[in-house]
Amino acid sequence: MVSSAILVQIQRTTMPARHPLYPIAFCLSISANAAEAKPPADCDGLPRLAVKTAPGFCLGLAADKLKAPRGLVVLPDGDIIVTDMGSWEPGRGSVWRLKREGAGYQKTLMFTRLDRPNSAAIGPDGKVYIGMAGRVARFNPGEAAPVLTDVIGGASGTPGLPAKGRHLLPAIVFDAQGNLFVSVGSASDHCEGPDGTMPPGSTCAERVGPDALGVIRHYALRWPEGKVARWEIHARGLRNSMAMAIDHRTRTLWQGENARDGIHAAMPALKNDNELPHDELNAIRRGGDYGWPYCYDQGVASPEYPAASCKAYLPPARLLPAHAAPLGMVFYTGNRFPAAFQNSLLITYHGYRKHGHRVVALLDKGGAGPAGASVTLVTGSRRQVKGMGAPVGIGLGPDGDVYISDDHDGIVVKLHHEVQTPVSPHGVTPEPPPALQ
Repeated sequence: MVSSAILVQIQRTTMPARHPLYPIAFCLSISANAAEAKPPADCDGLPRLAVKTAPGFCLGLAADKLKAPRGLVVLPDGDIIVTDMGSWEPGRGSVWRLKREGAGYQKTLMFTRLDRPNSAAIGPDGKVYIGMAGRVARFNPGEAAPVLTDVIGGASGTPGLPAKGRHLLPAIVFDAQGNLFVSVGSASDHCEGPDGTMPPGSTCAERVGPDALGVIRHYALRWPEGKVARWEIHARGLRNSMAMAIDHRTRTLWQGENARDGIHAAMPALKNDNELPHDELNAIRRGGDYGWPYCYDQGVASPEYPAASCKAYLPPARLLPAHAAPLGMVFYTGNRFPAAFQNSLLITYHGYRKHGHRVVALLDKGGAGPAGASVTLVTGSRRQVKGMGAPVGIGLGPDGDVYISDDHDGIVVKLHHEVQTPVSPHGVTPEPPPALQ
């Protein structure tokens, strides 16, 4: 046996008056025992991928040769429903069902010619809901020949989603009461005009009105028929809410904010935007305004809006790495991972820059939510083939393992915990918090 060291990024929080989860970055050096023996060729009976994982974990290939797999859900029988966007061209998307057969999963094509299907969720009726450009539809996975039925947009009688500009893909999530939350992304980066500039003293027209962009909508449905009774804008000032999950212990809706790009163009002293602004983790409140595009990070006025009063907006619960691009979230409530991961928030970082192409766990801190350590579970690279290039969807299976889609490599993988690996911290060295420029 030999000792190996791994570096785990964690965040410790303090308790400011305005919000209970304010991040300060730390590094924790953890020592683990690792066997010299060569790892097995399989991961829970699936082909094992040569990807760096946290000790005790492995990544198995469930399915490949997909085009652009995005959202996924795992059914109670272990089958996986995955949306495949196909491409950014309209009408190229599809939905697949994956069923475990021996050392892999059999793929069954369910629906084709869909308009950029992105997200998936299981409703309180057991049906699978699919979020796609301008529309949400559902089907019954228990039927031999399932049919898609519109819930929002299409033939539903409820107006469709805006599907405008840069961020037209919706994310969807249900709470325990059967309410449906749908993200509506901004059409622009920071509400700039067609020429990329902002008129001095201007306001962001995208943020206002009943069809405002950069928001999360709340749809109240009538059950058991699953028809929309009414809807409202639940929260605003959110550029692109691709990652959403609900902590059912507290009923809190959590959102991963994909923050703006190109801030250095308006900040001559900044060489590039590689580390600014940070992406964010937000605890969403009804009626809350989170400040896009006027403010970024912990209440800093955007350079295009220097007079913005950032105290008027809700601050993030936690800063995430810059341009990590959180696209998927799920709270871990299974029984396969070590106890330290119970109720942690698992997030896929899709970004193509250095903080992306990985999967992390934000550990629960005393029942207060994802305020504990940030532990990297999977580290990949865009240069990999059948590795972890750009993780998107993430779902918890009935077996306690986690399933992840990757739209760069066209694969679905299984994150499996093989064996309890004892780890013991032997020291904590604080680092300064992220620079809030």
